[in-house]
Amino acid sequence: MAKTSPMKILTHSPGTAIGVVLVVGHVLIAVLAPLLVPYGPTSLVGAPLLAPGSPDFLLGTDILGRDYLSRLMMGGRTSLTIAMVGVLGAVLIGSFIAVWAAYVGGMVDDVVMRIVDTKLSIPGILFVALFVVGFGRSVPVLTIVIGLSYMPGAIRIIRSQAMTQVPLGYVKAARLRGESALSVIVREIAPNVAEVIVVEFAIRTSSAILAVSALSFLGLGISPPIPDWGLMIAEAVSYIHTAPWLVLLPAAFISTLVIGINFATDGLANALGLDAARGLG
Repeated sequence: MAKTSPMKILTHSPGTAIGVVLVVGHVLIAVLAPLLVPYGPTSLVGAPLLAPGSPDFLLGTDILGRDYLSRLMMGGRTSLTIAMVGVLGAVLIGSFIAVWAAYVGGMVDDVVMRIVDTKLSIPGILFVALFVVGFGRSVPVLTIVIGLSYMPGAIRIIRSQAMTQVPLGYVKAARLRGESALSVIVREIAPNVAEVIVVEFAIRTSSAILAVSALSFLGLGISPPIPDWGLMIAEAVSYIHTAPWLVLLPAAFISTLVIGINFATDGLANALGLDAARGLG
C-alpha cells in the first residue's frame, strides 16, 4: 500500500480528525488537570450525591461528597500514565527482542517465540491477578503489569515485520561491512520497522486504557481514594438508578478517549501505508 501524507489523511478523513481532537483534548486535560480542577480530587467539599448543574459543583458530587468534575479530570492522568508508560516500555523492549530474534534466528528465535506463545496462552486477568496479589496495587506495579501483558503481542507483530527485512540487501551489506549484530539491529533494521512500532504503540495504548479501567472496576487496579475512571464506576454502580451520572460520566470519558485513539491510529496507519486492523496478537 502506498503511503499517504499524514496531513492529507487528517484533512480528508473526518474520523481521523475527530480522533486526533479527542486524543489531544484528553491529553491536555490530563496534563493541565492540577491547574484546572476546582477542588482537590480527594477532598470532601459538599453534600453527597449532589446532581450536576450546581454553581459550586458543575458535575455534582460523588457518594462521599467529593467534587466529581475534579475526580474525572484527575482520573484521566492515572489511566493515561499507567497505559502509556506501560505500553511504551512493552513496545520499546519488545521491539529490541523482536528484531534481535528475527535477525539471529535459529534457536534464539524459537526460544523467544515459545516464551511469547506461553505468555499469550495465559488468560490476561489470571496473570494480572497473580501479579497484583504478589506485589500490590500501586501505580508502579500496575504499570509493570501492563507492560508485561502487552509485550508478547508486540514482539509477535514486530518480529513478523522484521523477518521481511532481514533477507534484504541492506542488511547483507551491513554484515559484509563487518558491523556487529547490535549495530545491524539498532542502526539498520529497527529504523525500517519504526512505522510498525509506532502503530503498535497506538493500538495497544487504546487497549491498555480499557484494561486499566477494567482492573480498577474489578478491584485489581488503582486503590481508593486515588481517582480513576474504572474505580469511579465500580464505586457508583450501586447508585446507577438514583445517580446515573456517576456511572455515565466516567464511562463517557473512557469511551471518547478509546474511540479517539482508535480513529487516530487508523488514520496514522493509512498515512504510513500499514494495516491497523490486524488485531492484538
